[in-house]
Amino acid sequence: MKRAIRIDPHDNVATAVEAVAPDEEVRISGSGEEITLAAREAVPRGHKVALAALRAGDHVVKYGEVIGRMTAEARPGDCVHIHNMEAIRGRRRSA
Repeated sequence: MKRAIRIDPHDNVATAVEAVAPDEEVRISGSGEEITLAAREAVPRGHKVALAALRAGDHVVKYGEVIGRMTAEARPGDCVHIHNMEAIRGRRRSA
């Protein structure tokens, strides 16, 4: 089973600790709970995997902060990177 890290309970993505192949199980830990999901596509090491369904325009939350905005839909287990999100710098997650 491959591993990914979720830093904050508000995060809607986790970071792959190792490369993940499509259909591989991924164990996500690090935010006080551990969950498992199947990767829907390849997720390179260091890239983000969606933990929830994300629509175009949704914020991408990592480290408890908004780091980007989705430009396309992603389902749980999809890779989230520059092909489907744009970076946002200096903005905080609203309460």
